Parts: sequence; C-alpha cells; structure tokens
Amino acid sequence: MVIIFLHGCKMNYSFTGASIPPDVKTINIMYFPNNASLVAPTLSQKLTDGMRDKFTSETSLDLVNEGGDLILEGSITRYRTSPVAIQGDDQAALNRLTITIEVTYTNTFEENMSFESSFSRYADYSSSDNLNDIQEGLIEEINVMLIEDVFNKAVVNW
Repeated sequence: MVIIFLHGCKMNYSFTGASIPPDVKTINIMYFPNNASLVAPTLSQKLTDGMRDKFTSETSLDLVNEGGDLILEGSITRYRTSPVAIQGDDQAALNRLTITIEVTYTNTFEENMSFESSFSRYADYSSSDNLNDIQEGLIEEINVMLIEDVFNKAVVNW
C-alpha cells in the first residue's frame, strides 16, 4: 500500500471559486464615492453594499470597519451615456450607459495579490426609453457585472 501525503499551502475554497488562505479572516470594504462628472444619487451606496454583500455571502470573511486582512477601496470615475447604434437618419437606435470604477485591493498576507485596476461595464437601452425611467435597473445590471469582475480578480485564483 502506498500512502501519499501532500504538503503545501492550505487554501479555503468555496463553491464560488474563491480561494482564500485560512489565516485571512477579515475584509474592509470602504465606501465607493461617485467622482464621475454625472452623478446618479443611489449608485455609490448600491455599489458599496453590493460589494459588501458579495464578499460576505460568498466567502467566510467577516466585514470590518477598520483594518482588515483584505482591504477594498475605490471610487466611481465614470457614469456616461452615449449613442451606439446610429440609424440611417442619424438617430441612435440604442444608447449605452457605461460605469467605470477604480479599485485598490490590498492583501496584507500576500502583497503580490494586491492590485490597482480600473473596471468598466455597460448596458445598452433603446433610444426611445427615457434614461430616468430605466436608470435604476441599468445600474443594478451593471453593478452585478462590476462586482463580479472585482470579486474574481481579488479572490478567485484560477
């Protein structure tokens, strides 16, 4: 009978694909202020809350207000709508809402896993729609994508 022992770095894995060393217990996710030239009133709070929900519900990390083994901070740098599908009569058939965030992620246990990155996502909508009427739904859709991108870069090691 052959017995093989594997020795190495232990990681805590979750069904979400997150791999976090067992010594990492806490995360501090700071408020993401909206520094874009156009400001949607609810965007900052919804993005911040979404980040906090994602990291606490899909990892074993505890959210802390100061310090933290992992620290996530950033800001919203762009909130922009623009035409994307111009028809023959120079009218836009579709418009695009784009949200860009700058993120600084600090891993106090593994400094080489820290990063500063920009993330940008968008959603298209019909030019016949009034942005004010559909804005909240678009923000929610874009936030889900942005949060997933940040989560994957921060704690999913493929």
